[in-house]
Amino acid sequence: MTEDFRPSKWVIRWMYLGIAMVLAMVVIGGITRLTHSGLSMVHWSFTGSLPPLTEEAWQLEFQKYQQSPEFQEVHSHFQLAEFKSIFWWEYIHRMFGRLIGLVFLVPFAVFLFKKQIPRSFYGRFAIILGLGAFQALLGWFMVKSGLVDVPRVSHYRLAAHLSTAFLACAYIYWVLLEYSYLGSGKAFSQALRKPALILIGLIGVQIVFGAFVAGLRAGFVHNTWPLMDGEFMAEAALSLDPAWLNFIEGKSGVQFVHRTLALLILAFGGQLAFKFRQTPLFQKVMLPVVVVLTAQVVLGIVALLAHVPIWLGVLHQVVALILLLSVVRMLFYSRPTT
Repeated sequence: MTEDFRPSKWVIRWMYLGIAMVLAMVVIGGITRLTHSGLSMVHWSFTGSLPPLTEEAWQLEFQKYQQSPEFQEVHSHFQLAEFKSIFWWEYIHRMFGRLIGLVFLVPFAVFLFKKQIPRSFYGRFAIILGLGAFQALLGWFMVKSGLVDVPRVSHYRLAAHLSTAFLACAYIYWVLLEYSYLGSGKAFSQALRKPALILIGLIGVQIVFGAFVAGLRAGFVHNTWPLMDGEFMAEAALSLDPAWLNFIEGKSGVQFVHRTLALLILAFGGQLAFKFRQTPLFQKVMLPVVVVLTAQVVLGIVALLAHVPIWLGVLHQVVALILLLSVVRMLFYSRPTT
């Protein structure tokens, strides 16, 4: 059936819109995290809600926040105006997430009705919708960890939340590419398949450690490069006992892994670029990966040296997602043909 199927340009545009919205969500989420706004809304409603619209409503919202560990231990000096500045980012973050859900669900129902999605893709789109719902659940699970006792979210939960967002975006892009080439009969080279799988695995691990760095605020220590305050690995990176705990819970250890793995991935990408420089797919899929990978490493170094200003931290996170998508594209063009 899919051999004669002609992909709809509207379905393709809809999926690109979804990817763009996830990218925007990464920006909003990054700003929310870096402005310490994520714990400003102490209640959660899956049905949606209006923001406070009157002075009385704002005072009531502020009173709820004043009962939270974050206010009592970190922001006890906040007045209403300062509370509003962090509330709005978290509110926009949550509402934009719900908007993404609507943008996926409503057109999907229309395209199903108009038979512009083949039956063989039903399962793929069900996975996309499931990942979106799971992402929302993880967001609630993450925020909940910072509303009891300790006024910060678990970096493990943050890593799960961010990684799921990246995974969902990558899968949307993969399905988009599959849908776009339905019935084209185009053959692809499998030469890059194994390297692409290795590279996407390394980047997946790096995304997790990037989230660990963010959650532990590890980007604000050892703001030197290429050495960590004059050492290859800072002495503080081995301060916890047992030693392995340093590399998943210690600020210095997590930063060491993140910065070292970045260089290893860059070296691997450069080696691939040299090896496949004469192949037909080099300019189409390999060169974009190397360019984005290089830009991401440079951004990480600059952000570290600059003590992670908000705009650089957010840009670094966005380029990480763009890098992942470029490697997904590389993997797609090296998939087995049928």
